[in-house]
Formats: sequence, structure tokens, C-alpha cells
Amino acid sequence: MTTTQIISVIIFLITMTAIMTERVHRTVATIAGAILLIVTHILTIEKSISYVDMNTIGVLVGMMLFVAVVKNSGIFEYIAIKSAKIAKGKPVNIMIIFIIITAVLSAFLDNVTTVLLVGPMTIAITRILDISPVPFLITQIMASNIGGTATLVGDPPNIMIGSATNLSFTDFILNTGVPAVIALIAAIIYFLILYKKHMQVKESAIENIMKMDENKAIKDKSLMIKSIIMIILVVVAFVFHSQLGMESCTIALTAAIIMLLFGGQDAEEVIISVEWSTILFFIGLFIVVGGLEETGIIEKLANMLISATNGNMVLTMIIILWASAIISSFLDNIPFVATLIPLIITMQQAGGIDVMPLWWALSLGACLGGNGTLIGASANVVLSSISNKNGYPITFKDYFKVGFPMMIVSIIICTGYLLLRFA
Repeated sequence: MTTTQIISVIIFLITMTAIMTERVHRTVATIAGAILLIVTHILTIEKSISYVDMNTIGVLVGMMLFVAVVKNSGIFEYIAIKSAKIAKGKPVNIMIIFIIITAVLSAFLDNVTTVLLVGPMTIAITRILDISPVPFLITQIMASNIGGTATLVGDPPNIMIGSATNLSFTDFILNTGVPAVIALIAAIIYFLILYKKHMQVKESAIENIMKMDENKAIKDKSLMIKSIIMIILVVVAFVFHSQLGMESCTIALTAAIIMLLFGGQDAEEVIISVEWSTILFFIGLFIVVGGLEETGIIEKLANMLISATNGNMVLTMIIILWASAIISSFLDNIPFVATLIPLIITMQQAGGIDVMPLWWALSLGACLGGNGTLIGASANVVLSSISNKNGYPITFKDYFKVGFPMMIVSIIICTGYLLLRFA
């Protein structure tokens, strides 16, 4: 390897180690890595910017702003209380309905936002029922990752893959949506068997749930109506973005601006609520991976993978699926996906092979792999933190016993699906 290649690899490995060990904040780690690449003259400022996927950044910023306005209407609290009442206050029914709600919301919002909204309501309802919220929260963690797998905007890895490949919202629903739905059904059956004995409550507790007034959760009726209209329009726009000739980021940012203009909310407060550290993390990450691409390391790795599998697409697809799942269980899936995207693109250019099955293998493995451990995805960390703060600790060991087997089941389902679809 050349000197520049060695330096780019060292910077990449140091950055990833800092992220994994959490000794340095992940945003600081990626920005520091990006600066090192510029200081060592591996990248220029202009080159660095060219490696930043602005479509991914735009979707994330747009959806964060959009949700920050919409949540002020009280719509999510309304949905939670209404759902509990539809379930007649019965814990088993509430669990199933909340799993489905979490999965559906995560398909169209980012899953961190979804668990931030659904988690506190779950704790409030389980307190009324006088049962532990932990089984409910664990199921919601997994549902959020499964739901996020199904669409283009549900999980950051999908946003990144869609942006790099110009795959549409419909493409994701048709290819990742099917195994995600099957995995969700399997998860519900698994959870019912696992947690049925924890679902016994007093009749008086159920009566208290039925007395709750969901209408009191609505903070701003006018904003709620606007939010519902805009959510429908955004979903339709994402589905038909190719026909509309619009990038996903354009739709997300347009929706955000409309809600900021007509939502009647404090713009300063909404803008501050955006997770800017996450946005900066992505920018730094794209540049650090860009250093590997610029020096030719990505091309070397692609050629090695092609040689190892003799260009066998099915074998490569299965390796990427399982490697993505196992690695994403223990490491943040975003850096992993950011590294593999240019690798797969280079494989296509170098080998002239159809890499479409590899994109779906990467998406399914990275997104569903997040269910394996408590640190596998951001939603896992966020919701377990909410649970801990409310006096209901979720330990790594307790989650692992439930999450890892379910992750393996979901990847087996995906393996069967991909083999039937592409083998």
C-alpha cells in the first residue's frame, strides 16, 4: 500500500475505534477524522464536501424539523391512549397494538423519534395497569427497527442506500417491506409466547385505562389537522418522488418548511430541537469513508471480495446479509453501511455484475441486525435510557436473551426471502 493509503486506513480505524469504545463522542470522532484527512493532504476541502451525501443530510434535517413541529399537536399521545382503549385495556392487546403502531410510525418517521414519542406513553399506561413496562419497551425497540427496515426513510442506512442508488420509496417497500412484515409477525408470536405470563392485571386497573380521555392529549387541534394532512402528503410524495422528479431530501425539507411557516410554532425552539450532533456525525463520517475511496482502498476491498466469492452473487449476497446483521448487533450500523456503499458500487464497476440483490442484503442485515443487542441501534439506547430513568432498568444481558434470538430468526427469514427472490 502507498503512504496515503496507509494514513487513510489508520485515520479510519482510529475513528471507528473511538466510536465503538465511546471514549470520545461519536460526532467529535468523525469530525476529527475528517480534519485529519484534510491536514494530511489526503483530501482537500472541496473534495471532502463532494463526499458528503447531501440527500441523506437533507432527509434527516427535514424529517427532524417536520416531526419537531408535528409532535407539538399531541397527535402521538392521542394515538397511544386511543389504542389502549381500543385494546379494552388488556395488556396483551395493548402490547400487540403498540408493536404495530411503533413499526408503522418507524416506517415513516425515524425510529429514534418514534420511541421518544411512544416510550413515555407506554410507561404511563403500564403504571396505571400496575405492571412492568420492560416487556412492552423491549418489544417496541425491536418493532421500531423492523418497521424502519421497510421503507426508504425509516432507518438511516436505508436513506443512505437509497440516496447512493436512486432507489425509490416503492422499491424499498417491495423489496425490504415484505420480509419486514414477515419478521414483524414472527416477532409478535415470539413476544406473546415469551411474555404472556407477565400480562396479568387487576380489573380495576383496566377500568382506569378505559376512563382516560384521549381528547385531552390534543394540545393544538388546528396543528393536529395540519399535521395529518401533511403526513399523508409526505407519504404520497415519497412514494411518487421519481414521477414527481424530486429528491427525497427535497420532499422532506419542503414538508418541514411548510410546517414551520404554517404550524404556528416557535421556529427557534423547533430548529434547536434538531439533533445537530447527529447531522455533524454523518457529515464527518462521509468524509472519513471518502478518504478510503479517494486513496483506492475501497476498490481494493471490492476486488478482494469478488475474488473470494469468484463473483458468485448468491454467496456474496448471503455473506453481506449475515455479516451486516452480526456486525450491526454490536456496532453502529451507520459507519458500516457508509463503508459498504462505495464498496458495492465499486464491485459493480469493477466486475460488471448486477449488485441489486446486495443492496437489499445490506439494508436488511444492517437494519434488522440492530435488534441483536442493546447497543445495536440508536433507538435501543434511547428507549432503554428512558426506561432506566423511570426506574425500570433494562440490562444488556436481559435484552440480549430476548433480542439476539429474535434477530437471528429475522435474518433467517430474510435469507429465505432473498434466496427465493434472487437465487
